[in-house]
Amino acid sequence: MEMRPLLRDKMIHENGADGQRLVPWPALNAPFEGAWVVVHPGGATGAHSHHEYEIFIAVTGEAVLECGDERRAFRAGDIVHFPPGVEHRVINESATEFEMYAVWWDPEMSARFVDQHEGKA
Repeated sequence: MEMRPLLRDKMIHENGADGQRLVPWPALNAPFEGAWVVVHPGGATGAHSHHEYEIFIAVTGEAVLECGDERRAFRAGDIVHFPPGVEHRVINESATEFEMYAVWWDPEMSARFVDQHEGKA
């Protein structure tokens, strides 16, 4: 077993939140990438879209997801999927930290995974 620890004191602040990329790492061949993300009270990620598919898994706290004109509560245990090109952001209107895990992938990541798994890379 190999574990990659969450290092809260080394998180990087970008796009309005603190985060640590946990996947990939050399011991894990995966067709996706992932990060632990903390949105502080009163904070928000910047509205953004990208070419990857993405899911967010709410772990602790409560936030608001904004996607186009739609706003929805996002609570611990919820999961949301964003297709490529869809603008979205996370807003923490509460008095406590909101934490989530983000996972994203695209066809190139999947192809690299298959190549490495089959010994082609």
